[in-house]
Amino acid sequence: MPGAQESRARVARRIAAAAAYGGGGLGLLGVGLVGVLVTESRLAIQAIGILDGDPPKADGVYGEAFADGADPQPPLVLAFLGDSTAAGLGVLRARETPGALLAAGLASVAERPVELVNVARSGGRSGDLSGQLELALPHRPDIAVIMVGANDVTRHSPAQVAVRQLGEAVAALRANGCEVVVGTCPDLGTIKPVRPPLRWVARRLSRQLAAAQTIAVVEAGGRTVSLGSLLGPEFAARPEMFAADRYHPSAQGYATAAMAVLPSLCAVLGLWPEEERPAGPVPGEAVLPVAVAAAAAAGRAGTEVAAVGAEGAVRRWAMLRHRLRVGLPGTPTAEPQAGPVTEDGNTSASSHAGAGDA
Repeated sequence: MPGAQESRARVARRIAAAAAYGGGGLGLLGVGLVGVLVTESRLAIQAIGILDGDPPKADGVYGEAFADGADPQPPLVLAFLGDSTAAGLGVLRARETPGALLAAGLASVAERPVELVNVARSGGRSGDLSGQLELALPHRPDIAVIMVGANDVTRHSPAQVAVRQLGEAVAALRANGCEVVVGTCPDLGTIKPVRPPLRWVARRLSRQLAAAQTIAVVEAGGRTVSLGSLLGPEFAARPEMFAADRYHPSAQGYATAAMAVLPSLCAVLGLWPEEERPAGPVPGEAVLPVAVAAAAAAGRAGTEVAAVGAEGAVRRWAMLRHRLRVGLPGTPTAEPQAGPVTEDGNTSASSHAGAGDA
């Protein structure tokens, strides 16, 4: 395992352990560097545009045509929690939000109506998940998607606290019989208005948080999909993937992200087509210690990490998997080929989508 990935695994385990056992902060940055980063942060904020208004409201039932069959089933309830990425800030139409895209995609695969309940809020941090849970749980969700972490980095939330709060939210959902898929913290070092040295630190901190989030989520009974360097090379070459602020995704950007999450969403509900689920590992799959799998996933967007072993067992091992993407209703079905991700966030031919909050 490369040195950078090995180091990320150690740090992720330390953050996750601190989250579980109440340890202190990591003290990653010196005082002088912090001063430089504060200045750079202000410049980056000035370079990022402001999006007016709230994300479009997309709550409702998708795939209602499936309710007219001979043996209609009640809708699956899909809850969305997290930050502005989960809420869909940056698009104008409800159907373009990631919640709507995934609800429509899930309905098509399940051939069953899906009710979307989106309680995510712009600016949301991991500490806000408990309040969002109070809004979501009365709807008795069958599955929840959480996208959170960018604001924990940009607003300097202690990593161990943010990870503990996320783990607690996943555990609460699982205790209520809800499956959970978490889109981990995006690689903020790939955002164009962020320049060195802030870019390097943002990349380091966001990838460390993503890896630690993965450990906490897997140990709490959920699974993760790495959002990784979602604002990376593909987005840089295609300005149409960004909203007007050059930070949040456009409708095309959200569709790309949703295509990466949908296979895991279907798989956790047992809906993934058998022909796409070989009996044994395939190239790109591996069973690894949880921390090692988490570190590897943090460097490659679209990678799923799920626990290996019986329900209720101590989750020390995880399956690292890069699933085949599927097209969403009404969106392009082209499948970008994912290449290896280097420590600076570049890929040979990467599949990316937008992320984060202003």
